[in-house]
Amino acid sequence: MTQPKVRVRFAPSPTGYMHLGNARTAIYNWLYARHHGGSFVLRIEDTDRERSTQGAVEVIYEAMRWLGLDWDEGPFLQSERFELYRRRAEELVASGAAYRCWCTPEELEQRRQQALAEKRNPKYDGRCRDRKEPRPGVEPVIRFRTPDTGETVLEDRIQGRVVTPNEELDDLVLLRADGAPTYNFTVVVDDHEMGVTLVLRGADHLSNTFRQLHIYRAFGWEPPAFAHQSLILGPDRAKLSKRHGAVSVLQYRDEGYLPEALVNALVRCGWSHGDEEVFPLPRLIELFDLPAVGNAPAIFDFEKLRNKYNAEHIKLAPRERLAGLLCETLARRGDANLQADDPRLGLLVDGLRERSRTLLEMADGAKPLLAEEVAWDAAAVRKHLKSDAAEVLRALADRLEAAPSFGREAVLAALDGLAAERGAKLGKIAQPARVALLGTAVSPPIDVVMAVLGRDRVLARLRAGAERAAAG
Repeated sequence: MTQPKVRVRFAPSPTGYMHLGNARTAIYNWLYARHHGGSFVLRIEDTDRERSTQGAVEVIYEAMRWLGLDWDEGPFLQSERFELYRRRAEELVASGAAYRCWCTPEELEQRRQQALAEKRNPKYDGRCRDRKEPRPGVEPVIRFRTPDTGETVLEDRIQGRVVTPNEELDDLVLLRADGAPTYNFTVVVDDHEMGVTLVLRGADHLSNTFRQLHIYRAFGWEPPAFAHQSLILGPDRAKLSKRHGAVSVLQYRDEGYLPEALVNALVRCGWSHGDEEVFPLPRLIELFDLPAVGNAPAIFDFEKLRNKYNAEHIKLAPRERLAGLLCETLARRGDANLQADDPRLGLLVDGLRERSRTLLEMADGAKPLLAEEVAWDAAAVRKHLKSDAAEVLRALADRLEAAPSFGREAVLAALDGLAAERGAKLGKIAQPARVALLGTAVSPPIDVVMAVLGRDRVLARLRAGAERAAAG
């Protein structure tokens, strides 16, 4: 029998920002679809009219695009499908699998409190199951008739075999009194209508799956496969939250992270491939599959995101792309307003990528090289611009002025030649030069510094530094 083409979906609710748990679910589904040559569907579950906002919907789209998660179909909006849900709910009523319930919210709450006081399961007691007569002045909901006996078995592709007694499940509401559909109903209808073959989502939805399986069976539909990934925990093994630094996905963009680094870090929360840790996106597509996804809770390491994943992906990123991102970062912070084709950007990337863990750190390193004035560090001046440095700086300026070119190779040749002539180590020449040029003893490689500054500015600053050294 031919297996159906893989179809997976990401179905967020636009009731807040897109957090790391949402992002990992999207990434896992996207990678699974790409690995198997299937389709990735985006569906917005905006049935909560009070909490869903268009702004939150746009944030989802923006975050998906930043992460590089392109969708093949959609976005579908559940708010535009209410008539379909109403029609499907009436089908279940007609077949006897669902019924109208006229119990008021006040009555339901009173019974719930009584059940809790008597230490009983506070589920709906089913008193409207066989009621046929309407109740004047009350708009009914439509409830699903859940089996009272037996058990529901789920063969989960990540969690394994999970069994729930049906007596623990209640007669869930399918349509509210105002006609609004509920989550467990809409996802079944939509996943069936959209031909979803695998529902891959967080383990917090596991209990919902048993209710949904009953709805599939009531319609006579074959349910998709299910896979529930573990929850993401903070370093203290508590559920990931804002206090851990778990913020909107787009805030990581603003803090200088590369999208492929965040994708890498989130994929590794529950999935592994031997001892490898850093994966370019094409390799993740090649390797990712469910058998390698574990069912234990995953720890998200924020320090590792910055110090390992982002630092390594900055080293791997193409020079032109990093130059463009550095340009945007500098402009956004007001540190410099460069044109995207400014050759200095590529030079800055060359000199800064090895020591930068984020784009913000790269911008910090670039800022002194782009400043009009030197910001002097008093300790660096005292240590490296002593009186004997004046002659060194003048001699270096003369060599550079006489050099036929001012590329990085010519700069290094001038430095090496002066060091050899004086029988000194390169650092004895480079460190006074670095302080004269930037006011600090810490910078990218000296040849990068000079290439970014340009010949005229380098000569002027070296000679000004010589005067400062001579003056003590």
